[in-house]
Amino acid sequence: MVTTTSASPAPTEGPATLNVDALVDGTPASRDRVVDFLRAASIAVVVLWHWTFSITHWRGGSLRMPNPIGDVPGLWAATWLLQVMPLFFVVGGYANRAAWDGIRRHGGGPRQFWSKRFERLLRPVAVYVACWAVVDLAWWASGGRSVLDWGMVVFVPLWFLGVYVAVVTLTPWTTRAHDAHPWATLGLLAAGIAVADAVRLGVDIDPSGAVGYAGSALVWVFAHQLGYVWRDWSLPGTAVCRTVRWFGPRASVGTVVTLGLGALVALTTVGPYSSSMVAVRGEGVSNMSPTSACIAALALFQLGVVLTVATPLRAWLQRRSVWKAVVAANAVAMTVFCWHMTALVGFLLAYEAAGFTLGDEATAAWWLARPLWIVGPGVLLAALLAVFARVELPRPARRPAAVTLQASERAAGGTGRERERAA
Repeated sequence: MVTTTSASPAPTEGPATLNVDALVDGTPASRDRVVDFLRAASIAVVVLWHWTFSITHWRGGSLRMPNPIGDVPGLWAATWLLQVMPLFFVVGGYANRAAWDGIRRHGGGPRQFWSKRFERLLRPVAVYVACWAVVDLAWWASGGRSVLDWGMVVFVPLWFLGVYVAVVTLTPWTTRAHDAHPWATLGLLAAGIAVADAVRLGVDIDPSGAVGYAGSALVWVFAHQLGYVWRDWSLPGTAVCRTVRWFGPRASVGTVVTLGLGALVALTTVGPYSSSMVAVRGEGVSNMSPTSACIAALALFQLGVVLTVATPLRAWLQRRSVWKAVVAANAVAMTVFCWHMTALVGFLLAYEAAGFTLGDEATAAWWLARPLWIVGPGVLLAALLAVFARVELPRPARRPAAVTLQASERAAGGTGRERERAA
């Protein structure tokens, strides 16, 4: 995840603790709070989608989680904003570029960058996997079925994290390509995605699926590169900033929105792609498995939307109560992401133990029950956070507060003066 977009906590002794007020007070004035907000909002959308927009039921002894998109005419349009995985990679590109710039300014290299980026990402994941391994072994030893047999849904977050780790690992090289030729790099990635989809869907000579999944990799790298574009949008001295000034800020934002939306409309009407940006029961072509050109277009469209609303959003995030909520959410984002499916499965088992039956269709009763599937898993997730959130919190630092604040500013991309020197 985008770990360095959260400010570092005040130095403490003993176990890691969360002092939200200290984090809020220590936020550098140069920080773009929109990045932090979008990270927290993306995680919230993913969690609520899995809890409420999944028709979770048993089939053949295993849990299945289709969605109701195909059952309600026009509901696919909601996925053009609520499919937030592309946006998350865009946000990650912004934050990872800022972190890499800070590492390089202080003489560091890829090893230091990877260590900083992956520390808070991998700690919660390692604990999550270890806990499930212990529970599953005990369950299996007592005669039960392995979770790998009945409940692979609890590991849904891990595929995404694996892809994200791979993209972050490439940051030292993808930033170099961006710095040298930002627009040509995006163009080459887009061309590669188009070729992969043409082979997979048009020529149909990809029986192993290798070309399709190579195209998927290019899609996520493309979305991550868009984060670099966002980072450079108003940063003096960058090629992106010069382009924006030449066209004009308003026209540049309009171009991004138009290109992204236009490509989405063309691909889903003239092309062979589904209108839904998530998998739909009964459709032969999914935009997510493997990831298609539509997701790349969606990332571009969503970046345009962010650029459109960024100014009023920044003003709103200056409110202390709002920013405090964002800081608190980001402090435990990885823990929430890892454990939210476990909370869902736990509530599902309790629901059935109480004598209720899961439905496999999006009936009126299913829709009316959606609030229950926010509150129930939410209570269990809160209990899991009480136990596991401390794993994600930053390690205590024995450094003066001034040094800690400087480190926080470097993680966010440096102070305004540092940015000018870097430019």
